[in-house]
Parts: sequence; C-alpha cells; structure tokens
Amino acid sequence: MPAVPTIAHLDADAFFVSVEQAIEPSLRGKKVAVGGLTRGIISSASYEARACGVYTPMPTARARVVCPDLILLPHRAGAYGRVSRKLFDICETVTPVVERRSIDEGFIDLGPCGHKALAQAVAAVKKLQRRIWDELGITVSFGLASNKLVAGVASKLNKPRGFTVVEPGDEAGFFAGLKIGRLPGFGPKTEAALNKQGLHLVSDLLDLPDARKAAVLGREWRATVDYLRGIDDSAVEADESDAKSYSTQETFGGDIGDRERIERELKRMIDELMPKIRADGKRARTITIKVRYPGMQDSTAAHTIPEASDLETAFYPQVAPLMKAAWRQRRP
Repeated sequence: MPAVPTIAHLDADAFFVSVEQAIEPSLRGKKVAVGGLTRGIISSASYEARACGVYTPMPTARARVVCPDLILLPHRAGAYGRVSRKLFDICETVTPVVERRSIDEGFIDLGPCGHKALAQAVAAVKKLQRRIWDELGITVSFGLASNKLVAGVASKLNKPRGFTVVEPGDEAGFFAGLKIGRLPGFGPKTEAALNKQGLHLVSDLLDLPDARKAAVLGREWRATVDYLRGIDDSAVEADESDAKSYSTQETFGGDIGDRERIERELKRMIDELMPKIRADGKRARTITIKVRYPGMQDSTAAHTIPEASDLETAFYPQVAPLMKAAWRQRRP
C-alpha cells in the first residue's frame, strides 16, 4: 500500500444550482432548486433548500409545499455540460489520469505527480479545489484516499466544500464508524432491514460471527466483508477515446397524447443538440429516445445509423419509428 493517498474523488456540490448561482451570484445563500417549474421533479437543490426539506428527486409540486419561498429555476440548456467540461479540463491540468463518471462527479489519480508526502498530496487537491472556485464559481467536495471506494465515500461526508482525507492503512477504521447506508450498494431498504436486526454501523456487520455474516450478507459474504473494510483495487480509468453523450429533456406542463406534437418537439431537441456536437468537433451515430410516464416509469428506444454525422437531417428520419417503439403504453 502506498504511503501517500493518490486517489481523489471529486463531487460537485448541488451542481445544477451551483452553476445557476455562478451565473447569477445573487442566488447564493438562498433556497434555490432546478427542475420542472410546474411538473416533473427536482434535479438539484441548494443546501438552504435541503434544510427546508427539499431533496432530489422530489416532485416539484411537493417541493413548493414544503418550501413555499423556494426559488425554482428551469434547466438551462447547455450550461451544465459546458461547466462540466471546463471542470474536468481543469483537473487534467493536475494529472492526465482523470475519470469522468458523470456530469458532476469523477476520480483523479495523483500517482503520476510523484508526491512523496501526505502534505504534498493534500496541498495539490486543496489548490485544485480553490482553482475550481476561482475560475468557475462552483464549489466541489473532495475525498482523498488510497483507492476509489474509500475516496468516493469520503467526498460525501462533509459537503458542501468538503475535503476528507483517509490515510493509507486507516480504511477499515474509517468505514467502521459509518452508518451502513453511507456505503454504495446499501440502499435505504437494505439499511432499514439491517437496522431492524440491530445493525446500524459498518462495525456492527464486521463484528458478527462468520456464520451470521453469511446469513446476513449472502453467498458472497467474504467479498462483502472486504468491501466493508475498504478494500478496492479498481483503477482510475481515463477516457482515452474521448467519447461523449449529449442529451436534453423536456417535462411538459400537461399530459400529451398527440404523437405528431411530440415528434415535432423531438426534432426541436435534435436542433438543440447538434450545434453542441458540431461545436465540440464531434459526430454522433446513436440516437436514443426516452419516454417518461406520469408514474415515473421510463421506456426507451435507440437506433444507430451506418455513418456518424453532425447533421440534424441524419437523425430526423429516426424520430417517428423510435417514438413508436418507445411509446409502449397507451397513456399520454
């Protein structure tokens, strides 16, 4: 095990809202959320709004009830993707090994930087955290550890603008005192079931006799025990192909059953996306359409064209058949 932690996990704080606040600083410190204005769900909420009871993915109508003075903003087309690209571009000035996990989350490997002491690694990440704020006006939280699993958990503990360091050798002790639900893979239902058995902390699971561990954790209990001790050998995987996906979505003010209208909306969405693809010097081959019904069930359909293109007309003919394939229910 290295003497210096080299894996950092970056987790942007309330990313969509943070971008909106960077664009309009007067929103800072206020109860702000991004989502559907009249329907749909909350995609991002400021920490002031969260303190009022707003969370993701809470329905917008419910958010307005629990927080009547909530400032609700629509999604700003293109802005979040642009800031995300700048965010990870900044990370790549520190190390070439950057794994972009999502629009607002990723890993960096400081190994190539050759830091010989903990203080050097800590200073490098803190400098990166300050630079992101100075250049983009958004706050991010970091976890610094010897592996991806521990770094990913650490980054979420002291948000916003958090920075948690787990030194090599301290992984098991760090995990032991955490609530079970803090670990990826232990969702609310699993955590509630374990709580009913008197198991609340990671240490509660680790202290069980082996026979009980097997009964509680299942057939792969030994591998799960390693996981609970913070053991992880997965590498940070930089995206060598520079492949990207581009997307947009629309939540309508009322239920729509007119397929021709929806097909027009889909073509409008293509008109929004293709200029972004051209601006990045990219071409696309696969188009995916997702339909979300009022009960939050999703249905998707996709098609890959023979040759990649950056022209709207290459994808227009796919809209009608894909819409027909994706719309599998008779409901609007």
